[in-house]
Order: sequence, then C-alpha cells, then structure tokens
Amino acid sequence: MSSQSTIEWTEVTWNPTTGCDKVSAGCDNCYALALSKRLKAMGAEKYQNDGDPRTSGPGFGVTLHPDTLTQPYRWHLPRVVFVNSMSDLFHAKVPLDFVRQIFEVIAATPQHTYQVLTKRSTRLRKLAGQLDWPSNLWMGVSVESADQLCRVDNLRQVPAAVRFLSCEPLLGPLPGLSLDGIGWVITGGESGPHARPVDPAWVRDIRDACQQSDVAFFHKQWGGRTPKSGGRVLDGEIWDEMPKLAAHNS
Repeated sequence: MSSQSTIEWTEVTWNPTTGCDKVSAGCDNCYALALSKRLKAMGAEKYQNDGDPRTSGPGFGVTLHPDTLTQPYRWHLPRVVFVNSMSDLFHAKVPLDFVRQIFEVIAATPQHTYQVLTKRSTRLRKLAGQLDWPSNLWMGVSVESADQLCRVDNLRQVPAAVRFLSCEPLLGPLPGLSLDGIGWVITGGESGPHARPVDPAWVRDIRDACQQSDVAFFHKQWGGRTPKSGGRVLDGEIWDEMPKLAAHNS
C-alpha cells in the first residue's frame, strides 16, 4: 500500500519491497529501521519478517511485496511517488526481474512521477543497461560525505530522465562535487535522538554549486531531535526547487 508522506520533496510513498541493511555511515541512525521495529511491534504484516540474521534487525529483512504492484493503477490524479522509502530497490536481494516489474508499473502509469533513491550505486550502474527507463522515473543516490562521491559518478552512467542527489544526512563537506548530468540536489541534516550536527557552511557550498550549475536545489531540514525542530530556512529563504514533473510535461 501507499501512504501520504511527510517527506517534503514527495507526496506519497510506495513500498513494493521493505527491509535493508547498513552500507555506510549515513545508515547509522536509519529512520526506516527504527520505524520498522515500531510497525512490527504494532503487528503490521509487511514488517513481521525477521529476515537474515546478518541484516539490521527484526522486521527489516529484505522482503518483496508483489501484491503492492497494482496500487499505482488505482491512483487517478497525478502523484509524486517515492519508491521504497523503507528499503533500497537496488539491494542485492531484490531480483532483477522484480526491479523490471516495478519499472513496468512506472512506465504504465505516466501520470505519476516516481522517485527512486539508492545507496547501492554500483549495482545500479551494472543493472542500468538491462532496464527500460521510463521518462517519468527520477533516479537518485544518497551522498552523505565525501567518501561516497563515487556514487555520483555511477549515477551519471544511468539513462534516467532526471538524476538527483540526496545529501541527507549530510555528515561533512562535499569538496569537488561535480553536478555534470545531475538535475536536482536535496540537502538535509540528521534527525532523531542521536542526530549528528550539520554545518551550515556545507549546505551553502552545495547550494552555491547548484546555482552555478543551474541545478534545482532543495533544502529539506536542519534536523535535530525531531525532523521539524531545526526548521528549513537557509539564509532567510526556503529552498524548495524541483525539476519539472514528468506528469506535467506535454
């Protein structure tokens, strides 16, 4: 099923897979892992899978939900859809055939704009040539620190209509960030009881790079104990630029 999202840069979430495991420092305080534990305790069916003991914990084993594939066909008005907010579509445990099925649903519902985000950019790059890329699919990678800039290079090799970066939680500066081939950048600080601080100078540097490269820039949050506690204002402005929605193209 889908749900209305509190994520500022999307409208609804759609989770044809759930579950993941940690791959880098940006995962240390994973909101999806914490949420999955609460949903499991509440008896939510999708989060009863304990999964492989090597994964991040109870209820967060990678699980496919083919019964959700028909959901977008029932949305008649255009929506901006974040795919797999509770998982990573390019996790090694998600079969290529299932990724293709998801892409087929996206292609068959061109009234919607779909956003896919991954930290597994190497698998993304390797599979990209085996997928048919719909024009209403935006593909992004998470880049939380300079040691993950290789993800941007992998993304550049993907023939998505829009390529974007999610620099959240931003854990350090991104010197040398190249925005060639990138259409959108999101920044954000970490939230939660163990939130790591973000330096405004890191965000300003990214914003300035976006302005110099004519790339849409979206500052999601400063973070803190709660997502809203730090607000969204950067230098007196709310930065909420987005690429043109595919569903509105004519």
